[in-house]
Amino acid sequence: MLIDAPMRDLPIARVSDEARRLERIGFDGVWTFETRHDPFLPLLSAALATERVAIGTNIAVAFARSPFATAMVAWDLQKASAGRLRLGLGTQVRAHVERRFSMPFEHPAARITDYIRCLRAIWETFQTGRKPDYEGRFYRFQLISDFFNPGPIEHPRIPVHLAGVNPRMARAAGEVADGFCVHPMHSPGYLRDVVRPAIDEGARRRGRTVRDLTLVADVFVVRGETERERARCERTVRTQVAFYASTPSYRAFLEYHGHGDTARRLSAMVRSGEVDAMPDLVSDELLAQVAVCEADGDLAELIAARYRDDLVQRVIPYEPIAEQADEAKWQRLVERMHGAAR
Repeated sequence: MLIDAPMRDLPIARVSDEARRLERIGFDGVWTFETRHDPFLPLLSAALATERVAIGTNIAVAFARSPFATAMVAWDLQKASAGRLRLGLGTQVRAHVERRFSMPFEHPAARITDYIRCLRAIWETFQTGRKPDYEGRFYRFQLISDFFNPGPIEHPRIPVHLAGVNPRMARAAGEVADGFCVHPMHSPGYLRDVVRPAIDEGARRRGRTVRDLTLVADVFVVRGETERERARCERTVRTQVAFYASTPSYRAFLEYHGHGDTARRLSAMVRSGEVDAMPDLVSDELLAQVAVCEADGDLAELIAARYRDDLVQRVIPYEPIAEQADEAKWQRLVERMHGAAR
């Protein structure tokens, strides 16, 4: 099991130093997110500033861009990083795709499957000069000239990770992706009973199994040297869990654990503007299902135990590493994590 780190939300001029810091600590990879900023731009700085760590998007919103636009930027980042890119894609939700990005969303699982196949067809043409001939249900790639072809690179195989929560998207990942970005709203039981079987079902359609994919899990961590610090961190985690739980997209996970009523109440609170009270609805039981707590023991052992039996292959603490964090402490954690996973 590898342990990665999320990039902090920084001005682009500071990304290089941050990437070097995370590599120095010993993390195996660094990931960006499409929230307030473009997810690809910081990765160029990270690629040029580091030598070892994987770089990746967790996630970039696929439907915000055409397959060709994504193929081009991924190709350039793969070349700049000497083969260290992991392209994490997600569909987002209908409201954001249609009303924020002004793009189509219908049939998201079928659309993203077509999208990834189109990406691979484009990369094949970049690498080999093959004539474009992809015609899918939603996307096509049938025209290019040398003027627009960046040409071959040393590491043309770019791993594509698909993000999801529900079984349909997990099956899509099994059908076409190299990995799966596990949303932080998960539990070992949900992975074992719902996510991995769905990925396996999709993978078998192309002669593979779930073990052929890399699962990367975001995990909520309640940290703190003192009880007061942990209580403050716990409140932050409860707030984030409440936000996710109020969104219908995560209802299947909550129903699996018997928290469907809580999810519906949280959705109603969003509509009525009772946002400040939402974290109070996140029970200790739900918190324990989605998070690990430093008060319960050695974090490396806790995380390794949570994902025993090879449930996932990479983990990412949900919160970025604070600027003033004790590097030596994090180095020890990473080392223990590597040791605990063996």
